Amino acid sequence: MPTPPTTPLAADNLLQRADHQGVTTLTLNQPERFNALSEAMLSALQSALDDIAQDEQVRCVVLAASGKAFCAGHDLKQMRANPDKAYYQALFARCGAVMQAIVNLPVPVIAKVQGIATAAGCQLVASCDLAVAASSARFAVSGINVGLFCSTPAVALSRNVARKRAMEMLLTGEFISAAQAAEWGLINRVAEDDALDSAVDALTASICAKSAVAVRTGKAMFSRQLAMPLDEAYAFAGETMACNMQAEDVGEGIDAFIAKRAPQWRHR
Repeated sequence: MPTPPTTPLAADNLLQRADHQGVTTLTLNQPERFNALSEAMLSALQSALDDIAQDEQVRCVVLAASGKAFCAGHDLKQMRANPDKAYYQALFARCGAVMQAIVNLPVPVIAKVQGIATAAGCQLVASCDLAVAASSARFAVSGINVGLFCSTPAVALSRNVARKRAMEMLLTGEFISAAQAAEWGLINRVAEDDALDSAVDALTASICAKSAVAVRTGKAMFSRQLAMPLDEAYAFAGETMACNMQAEDVGEGIDAFIAKRAPQWRHR
């Protein structure tokens, strides 16, 4: 199978590639700036995510990066050049919208992390549904080191790791290793540096082998129920499962299980 073409987006800030399995890879492509979340990068990400949300052929998204770093967070030089509160409000609102677009995307998003993921870059990892990191990767929310508490990264971070772990990272700005990030719940898996590609490929293959209806239903349900009281969450989950049971794929999956054969999903 030939390698699918890679499409540059928004003046090459972001590269997009789709494969035959329905996996779309978005690659942050400003390695000389450590893939900072500049205005242009955020705009490119928002546009790509909006398009993917409407594409029923996409089964899974991988968020990757070029160069030695995954993402060093906001572009501090750009921020310093615009010392205006209204500018900062708009910038953080735009960044928050991108993070929420990842959460609200109908399909799973997997962060593929190499090098460092700091501040809003760590927020980006935390906002993804899943994350796989190279063993040499490191993570930090380091705004505190320049006098800025990472308030917006704290929103995503605190929804992934335990409260005291999150506060330790936020108050010290210290790096944690990939192994620590996995232990603390920020990422799912750690791979040797030269095995990162194959580890992510294995994870996407596992997801794409499942029913697309079940995966899309599950992602939407999971995010919503987290914000609900327990009784509301169970009511919502029960209604979701009842609706899911009406899908052709569920009948096929149960029949295949009973017959001890592989299911033939109707919706790929």
